[in-house]
Order: sequence, then C-alpha cells, then structure tokens
Amino acid sequence: MNYRIPKIQFAKRTIVWSVLLLWGQLHSGLIHAEESDDLVSFNHDIRPIMSDTCFQCHGPDKNTREANLRLDSIEGATKDLGGYAAIVPGDPDESELIWRILSEADSERMPPEEHPRRLTDEEKELFRKWVEQGAKYEAHWAFLLPVRGRLPQERDPVWERNPIDAFVFSKLKEKGLTPSPEADRETLIRRITLDLTGLPPTIEEVEAFLSDRSPDAYEKVVDRLLASPRYGERMVWEWLDAARYADSNGYQNDDERGMWPWRDWAVDALNSNMPFDQFTIEQLAGDLLPQPTMEQKLATAFLRNHMINGEGGRLAEENRIDYLVDQTDTVSTIWMGLTMGCARCHDHKYDPVSQREYYQLMAFFDKTEVTGKGRNPHTLPILDLTTEIHEQRVEELEEAKRIAANRLDLVERALFPREEGALAIESEKAKSITNGTVQGILKQPVIKRRPEPLTEIIAVYGETEPKYVEATLNYIDAYKDLDVYSNSRPIVMIMEDSVERDTHILENGLYDQPREKVTTGFPSALNGGDEVTGDFNRLDLAKWLMSEDNPLTARVTVNRFWQQYFGRGILEQVENFGVQSKPPVHEALLDWLAVEFRESNWNVKELHKLVVTSATYRQSSRVTPELIERDPQNELLARGPRFRMPSWMIRDQALALGGLLNEAQGGPPVMPYQPEGIWKEASFGFIEYEQGNGEDLYRRSLYTFWRRIVGPSIFFDATPRQVCEVKTKRTNTPLHALTTLNDVTFAEAARGFAKRLLTEFKGSDSKRLWTAFRMATARDPNKTEQRTLKVALAKYRSHFADDPDAALKVASAGESKRNDRLNPVEHASWATIGLMLLNLDETITKE
Repeated sequence: MNYRIPKIQFAKRTIVWSVLLLWGQLHSGLIHAEESDDLVSFNHDIRPIMSDTCFQCHGPDKNTREANLRLDSIEGATKDLGGYAAIVPGDPDESELIWRILSEADSERMPPEEHPRRLTDEEKELFRKWVEQGAKYEAHWAFLLPVRGRLPQERDPVWERNPIDAFVFSKLKEKGLTPSPEADRETLIRRITLDLTGLPPTIEEVEAFLSDRSPDAYEKVVDRLLASPRYGERMVWEWLDAARYADSNGYQNDDERGMWPWRDWAVDALNSNMPFDQFTIEQLAGDLLPQPTMEQKLATAFLRNHMINGEGGRLAEENRIDYLVDQTDTVSTIWMGLTMGCARCHDHKYDPVSQREYYQLMAFFDKTEVTGKGRNPHTLPILDLTTEIHEQRVEELEEAKRIAANRLDLVERALFPREEGALAIESEKAKSITNGTVQGILKQPVIKRRPEPLTEIIAVYGETEPKYVEATLNYIDAYKDLDVYSNSRPIVMIMEDSVERDTHILENGLYDQPREKVTTGFPSALNGGDEVTGDFNRLDLAKWLMSEDNPLTARVTVNRFWQQYFGRGILEQVENFGVQSKPPVHEALLDWLAVEFRESNWNVKELHKLVVTSATYRQSSRVTPELIERDPQNELLARGPRFRMPSWMIRDQALALGGLLNEAQGGPPVMPYQPEGIWKEASFGFIEYEQGNGEDLYRRSLYTFWRRIVGPSIFFDATPRQVCEVKTKRTNTPLHALTTLNDVTFAEAARGFAKRLLTEFKGSDSKRLWTAFRMATARDPNKTEQRTLKVALAKYRSHFADDPDAALKVASAGESKRNDRLNPVEHASWATIGLMLLNLDETITKE
C-alpha cells in the first residue's frame, strides 16, 4: 500500500483534543512517562511506535519512501518540505507530524485509514510531548557500543551472589517487587543438571548434594557439570539449530549427506571451552588461518550446512545464489542479530542496512568453487575423512548393485528378447509399449537406471510379471543401499577461496538480474558510520565480528545464552536487535554481561557459571497472583525459570531413568524408533526409514538422523533445520502428550525404569514408590502423592492379573531383552507406574 503525505502545507486546523482524558491517562500511569515533566525517550517510547507505523513508508528504504519524508533520522524529520517540516523541535503546534496524527479527518490523519495499526491516545500524547521536549533523536540502543556501567546503588548484599543480581534487584525495587526465595536444594540440583547436561541428576548425585553442607556445595556441582562431556552434547543443540545442521540435503530428493564430523567438532569445541572468538573464526574462516589444521578446515563446514536443491528444472546459478543468501542470512542472524535478509531485494525498511551492504556481505562467501549444479552432497570443496573401512563397504555395496543389475537384466532379456548388446527398447516385444516412462526406462542399460522411475515398472507389471517386479525391487534396494551409504560417508563440504568471481547487486534479489558490481564490505551502521569496502576475506569478516568495536556480537551471543536458562532472552526478540526491537527492561544488565563476556577473552564456561551461580537463577519458580498479574512473562526476573523441557531432553531423560541410555559419543547418525511410513509419505514413496537396532536405539537424541523434509517425529518442538533459527520453540500440543504416553521409546523406558526399581532397590512397595518418585523429580513425594501411587499400583496389579497377555506385552515393549526372572504382572504394573511418573508435569518441566 502507498501511504502518501501530500507535498502541501495544510492551514492551521482546529482539532478536538481531549485534554481531560489525556491528563487522566498521564496520572494513571498508562503512558511511559509517569509525570508530565518526565522526559520522553526516543529509543524507549518513540522509535518502537515509529517502527510499527511510520518506517515502512518513511524509513531507510529510499525506493518505497513516500512524500520525500524520512522519519528515522533528525535530518529527514526536520527537513524543509516547502515552508513546513514534519517535526519542529520544541513546537508541536508547528510540526506537521503532530497535526497529522491528531487530525480527525480520514484524508489527513496518519497513519492512513488503510494502515493496520492505529495510534492510541496515549501514543499520540507521547509524540506531542516528545516534540515539545525538543524531539531529541537517539542512535538505536543496540548499535551503540555496550558499556560496563557502574553497579546500581540500590543493593541487597544479603541476597546478591554476583553482579547480575545487583542489576536485577535494583530493577525489582524500582518496580515495587522483591526477589523470590531461593529454590530448595532438590529443585536446584535438578535444574542445574538439566541445564548444563540435558540429563537429570541420579539419585546418588541428589543425595550427595543434599548431604554436602559446605558453603560452596552448589558451586562444586556446577564445576563438575561444566567439566562433564555431557555439557557439550547439551550446549550444542541450539548451535545446531542456528547452524541449520542436518543429515540430508532437503527439498524433494532430500539425499543423505555426511556432515556429522562437523557436529562432533562443535561438541568437542564446547567441551574444551574454546573461546567464542576462536569458535567464530574457525567456523567462518578456519581455512584462511596460517597453516590451517584439518580440524580448522572441518570447522568451516558450518557455512556449508545449507540445503542443496537438486530438483529437476532448477538452474545452477539460481541454486548458487540461494546458497549464498543462506550463508549471508545465517551469519547476520547469529552474530549480528539482524534481519539482513530483508535487504536482499531493497534497502531494509526499518534498519539502516542498504541493499548494497547486503551484497557486500554476500561477497565474502562468493569465492568458492560451488557452482550450484546437481544434488551431490559432496560438492567441492570437500574434506574427505573416509577410511579404508568406508571404501571396503562401498566396494561391497557396488558389487551387490552389480549382481542385482545382472539378475534384473537376465529377467528382462527373457521378457524382452533381443540381440546381445542391444537395449530392451529394441526388442520387438517392446515396440507395443505406449507408456512413456516405461519406454524411457528400457532405453537405458539396467546398471544406469535410477530407482525413482522404476516404480512405474512395478505398477505396470505388478500382476503379470512377478519375477520382473521382484528383480526390479531387489535392484532398487541395492541401488538405495549404495546411494545412502556413499552419500552419508564422512566426506564433508567445507570452505576454500579458490575462485575470483564478481558479486553483483541483484535487482529484486533475482539471480538473473545483476546490477552493479560490489566488493566486500561492512555495514556502516555497525562500523561507526564509516563505509569500509575493499578486498577483504572471511577471516577479516570474522575478526570484525569479534572486534571490541562491534556493538552487536557480544550482546547477541549473551542474549542467546540467557534464553537457554530462562526460556527467553533479556531481549525477547533474540533474532532481531534491529530498530524494531525495544530496549529490554534489563538493558544495563545485558550490556554489562556483553562487556564481561568480551573482556573474559570470550570464556563461554565462565559466562555460564556466572549466570547459573547468580541468586537470580537460583530463585524459586513459584509464582504468586501478584507476580502473574505484574509480570506474566518473568521479564523483570522476580522468580526463577520454569518451562517445559525441549522434547529431545524429555526423551533423553526417559532413557536415562529407564537405564537404557547409550552415552557413546560422536559418530554417524542413528535411526531410533519412528512410526512406520513417515519418510515414505513425505518422499512420495522414494525414501523408507530403516530403523536401527541394538544400542543405536538408545543413543542421545543429539545423534538421531535429521532428515530435512520431515524431522525426527518424536521432536514436536524442533526446528526443521532448513534455515538458521535462534528462537527457542516450545509446544504443548496434545500429540506430544500422546507420544510420551504411547510411543515405544517411552513404553520401553518405563519398563526399563520398572526393571531398575525391582532389581536395584530392595524394600517395600512404599520404599520403591518413594525411590521412583525421587528419581523422576529429585524430591520426596508428599503424603497425598504417596497414597495416590499406592492406589495406582494396586489398581495396575489387579488389571494385569486379570489380563496376563497384556501384562507380558507391556513388560516386553521395545527391542531390549526382557528380564525373564521378573514376574510379567509385577513388571507391567511397575512399568505403568514408571510411565505415569515419566509423564508428570513436574517431570517434563524444568522447575
């Protein structure tokens, strides 16, 4: 829509102004400025409104700017528009902007009638007051360098444990609130163990912590967990989502790929506490370091995690540009927290990022030999990490394919007789075939046929030529076995600048409409306003991102870490630090943490320890009616975090409690339980899920095969891993509850849980029920809960005694071997108790 301000000055108008209404609103606290003489802040009060209502037509994008009016800068807002200006600082009566937003005439009022957003009376008064106070513009808060400010004067030395708490306490006191009490010790050890390892504490770990009354008992637990190899496996999850890591290419064909060595590199880097600046440099430019190691080259696979489109009809150059766009958007999201992709087609409508600057950033990645051709998941440049074992297996599968092809050829020769060396289509019998697909198949030697068209052979000859169909199916299976294994071998796509190529601005972002050439460069808004371009490479980019002069990287990274612990960032929009983001309530805390992180030499574990040892993190998550009303999202941090655990963590917890968890680290992805037919339906019948067996079924969720067209079905809140995503998702869909109650993963974990209770813990039913509850929640059950469990156990025993077949079925769920010495009725009864405990709200929630 075009929202246009006519280029004429309107005569002075008499506007009906509800003074009494606004006076009442001011004193009722509905407006940010609590008293009439309070200063109105451009960053806190005005810019968020302008971003919603003005900048689309009067912002940075010159191509869509209306009426030659720009409101995102003081120069544009005060510009002479022909005897008048939109804003006359200090004089709202002479400011066209104020006249327009207060006008009652539809033809004059701004935003215009067709705009979806209307200004409230409170917002109109804020504008009027801001102009009256001088219309002071401010640079966007996130584009200013973070400053480690002094700790607030309002302090509580008794409650505080580190500087984080000083900022939180000061803000709570300002809002008339007080911190919540510290959570009980059972809650604390469960919370911190889940947060730092993704697994629940064992009952022995709980008891050890409760019995340790030393002042540093909690800190010792934190240190132990930070040193655990489980730490890296937990912390890498959000990074894999951001890095769009998957085990397949995506799109319709969705061929497998072997990028998993990069996943293992990331886990090892986190476990070794690699400084975040090094973590950044190696992933963006490890190949450009002096004498790079194999691991540093492997790290650059981060940039090659993008999808690969091998669909028919796609043009190579179109694909290549899409891959560059993905790399550009991923880097800008992760390190800058900006929606720079909005500048692909035009200047950004809200942020001071031009289309030219977008393509200058893209130019950093436009120097590899990637052409965009085909769907090969081993597109150069690559790092071949295969071993002799891999090569031997490929040879075995190639031989199996040759044998299957020869058998099919023999059957086909009997069906379509022809001379030696002739193709099947040359047979006299084949001349009567009218099916075009079948004709195309018969024009190829058997060994060169792809499996997808062969489904037509099965459809046409399924009832008349069973031997032909059987031989075709065997060939399809042999072809797929070779194809899947070959693609999933550890041949990793990496970065290597080996091509001199011109990068162009693309008209409307279209690959086939290049405009002027650009060189590499940095966004001026993040570079002190300076436009710096030249012959730079990815190593220069990585160093610029980690420079102390970059205002965003430290803020954005700290904010994502905070989201992991509290369920939301200090700035809730973790993906957007641009001008549409309103300064967070705890802006001073965010800046302090950003500087602290940078000045610690980017020590990730030290930052995590600072957060989790704070009194803020250690608060109870219990809420009062007052807190729910005042701060439903816990933005002020007057209580501890409480939210549903991610689905992968819920699965790993179940496996751990069931005594099934296989903690082997690294290696190729595995195929745990999955409902039948999901892959087949998503791939039009071309891809079938082949479930693993043995210990592979119980690996940590981290190692589950991730197919892009349909992710692991048990992870209801997971990202598709098709593009970079940094915003945590949570689900409360009933389908997830049905899964945790019925899926074989949880049924088997429950009977494993029961086996542990019956074989590892001696004593009465009451003692075992107490133990089971404590294992699941880390706390003792109260009397009501104990009674409920006893009644439930008696009920289940009665039910399974009447139905021994059902008991045996429950006691045998899954593929792990059942302990035959356990009575099936008893085993099933306790398994059902275990399933109940695995599904408690308290069990699947981080309290």
